[in-house]
Amino acid sequence: MLKRNEQAKQRWGGAHAAVDTWLQERQAMLIEYFKLAGLPPYEREAHALPATADITHFCELLMDYISAGHFEVFDTIIRNSQKAPESTRELADELFPLIGDTTEIALDFNDSYGDVTPESELNGFDRDLSNLGEALELRMEFEDRLLNTLEQHELL
Repeated sequence: MLKRNEQAKQRWGGAHAAVDTWLQERQAMLIEYFKLAGLPPYEREAHALPATADITHFCELLMDYISAGHFEVFDTIIRNSQKAPESTRELADELFPLIGDTTEIALDFNDSYGDVTPESELNGFDRDLSNLGEALELRMEFEDRLLNTLEQHELL
């Protein structure tokens, strides 16, 4: 996922201020995801749960990223562009519900873990984090397809 984001930054960085900000938010969120999941290069002790402050911080970054994608990037660029060909709007209409499905998974994760305290029970955290990771991978694939289409039609 980090490699995909780096490729996206190299390809679409500098094309649009909203896209630049959003890709930076996506990277910050992904780094924190890797830390929480204990994925290389951020391994954590086996069976150890992350600190609740780290979980809360991740949830804040996750919500920033989700919101920026919906309200600042795709809606603004695609929906408000008079130059967007019908095929771009059709792709957006196809992908927005799929992106919305991943949004629901992220919102559910945030609802479960966004306000954790040191006293909170974190039963199922690793499973929920893994499910979120799968959803984020799909979401990034859909987002990158949209960005590619926007680039092809010179909307970025």
